[in-house]
Amino acid sequence: MGGVGLPGFVRTPSAAAVELGTAAAAEAVLHGARTVGDLMAALALALCATLPIAFVRTRPVPAAVAATGATLVALALGERPTVAAVVAQAGVLYVVGARTSGRVAQLFALPYVAYAIARPGVVGVGLLVVSAGALALGTARRDGAESADRREVATRFDGLTRAYAVHEERARIARELHDVVAHHISMLSVQADTARLATPGLPELAATRLQAIGETARMAMAELRRVLGVLREDSTAPGASPQPGLAELLALTDEAREVDGSRVHLIVRGRCRPLDPGLELTAYRIVQEALTNTRRHAPGAAVDVEVTYGDETLGLAVWNTGGRSAAAARPAPAAPSGERRAGYGLVGMRERVAVAGGTLQTTEGPSGGFAVRAVLPVPAGR
Repeated sequence: MGGVGLPGFVRTPSAAAVELGTAAAAEAVLHGARTVGDLMAALALALCATLPIAFVRTRPVPAAVAATGATLVALALGERPTVAAVVAQAGVLYVVGARTSGRVAQLFALPYVAYAIARPGVVGVGLLVVSAGALALGTARRDGAESADRREVATRFDGLTRAYAVHEERARIARELHDVVAHHISMLSVQADTARLATPGLPELAATRLQAIGETARMAMAELRRVLGVLREDSTAPGASPQPGLAELLALTDEAREVDGSRVHLIVRGRCRPLDPGLELTAYRIVQEALTNTRRHAPGAAVDVEVTYGDETLGLAVWNTGGRSAAAARPAPAAPSGERRAGYGLVGMRERVAVAGGTLQTTEGPSGGFAVRAVLPVPAGR
């Protein structure tokens, strides 16, 4: 409860103790004690009732016990509490109400309730009203501060929850756009170009329309890359949905084969075994990007996909045995606008491999085509 506001005089408790103690001593002298002993007793009780306020900020309960005890002793001896002592008592009890539990605050009100019942009168009722009022005000201030703290925590939690939900939704949309939409738009472009180039005697109007379809698909891919760039600026968290791995490579090669009817051959060497899900996802994406690049730059070319399971590494190789050469197949350098983001083409493959701690090479294929070769380290125990 360090943030609970306190009365002005309590903010400087040492000065308040000196001032109230001086005022209480002056009142005791002016009250007119009958003997020197009575005067000394009155002074001692007045100081005991006021000086504990010096420790109210660090030791509120002991300070309240001392002040209340001195006041009750004075009442038992027939002395009327000084105004300064009553003010100090009110300040101490306010702090107790503001910084302790409700049960503790109620305990400090009980002596004044008992005194008001045992000695009904102005003094007893007045002390009860002052003490109960100070405790009630402190408790109300504490409850208000706690309520404000709870509202602030709830507001922050709600904001974090909303931000996380937005973050997850952006990540999900980015994954869906890249893994599904972008993949199929790319196949649409390849199929349009393949139909235009592989159909003999195609009417000029049909060829023009197929060319327009291919160009439109490529423009859509460019726009999609820009959208993905915006989404991924704040959406890098992995999703909770299952991600593809090496077990899905056969389905991936079958899909690539169905797109343009070209031969896609999957070769697996070594001892097949489950690997780290993140490593399998990286390998899957590399093969997927390599197949997409082959369809884009060498439509109709035969493609070989080779996966080699080693003891400490996983080898990937994708090469085509026809179509364009490696030089022609390489994509243009990244544009200044940053359209070629991580996850697309060779740039994306290099970044994926670098994150996994592996190496990537792009070379001429065995039959003059284009080859992509990657080596990924396998974590120990896999």
